[in-house]
Amino acid sequence: MDGDFRVEFVRDPAALKKNPALVLNADYRPLSYYPLSLWPWQEAVKAAWLDRVEIVAEYDEVVRSPSTQIRIPSVVVLKDFVKPQKRVAFTRFNLFLRDGFCCQYCGSKGDLTFDHVVPRAAGGITSWENVVAACSRCNLQKGSKTLRHSGLTLRRAPRQPSAEELRGVGRKFPPGHLHESWLDFLYWDAELEA
Repeated sequence: MDGDFRVEFVRDPAALKKNPALVLNADYRPLSYYPLSLWPWQEAVKAAWLDRVEIVAEYDEVVRSPSTQIRIPSVVVLKDFVKPQKRVAFTRFNLFLRDGFCCQYCGSKGDLTFDHVVPRAAGGITSWENVVAACSRCNLQKGSKTLRHSGLTLRRAPRQPSAEELRGVGRKFPPGHLHESWLDFLYWDAELEA
């Protein structure tokens, strides 16, 4: 019963709405930018109690047990370095992230699907090099035609991104809420403006 509650809690996005903790790798970089690596405050407190993380910033709120009081962590750093993945999984989300969440034919945002540049009916395969984000209108216009026959042109040729490229693109899409204690850790390696 207790384990079931924990699984439901961790999967519940509402758990991240109040006092989430930004999770940094041992090199003080977020584990991911998009989605931003956040833990519910309960997971951050548990990791700190088990000595798996170092707390580097805290909220003003505290939690209490019968014998202990602790300020809720707002930024934690893993004590052991987690090696970032080099291979990028070919998923719908990563495809949309690569394409900046906009149609690669007209540039519109929202109502996205994906399109095979060389249609599957013509032997096109589902791969990084042949699939792009497309709005429903452009996808319907193109159908199973080639680019030449559809009258559409690509804004950018599709290609497989590196993990570092996707992390860079993800930084352009911050979540709706950024706690002030997180800002020093999110963009410290960005180039400064002159």
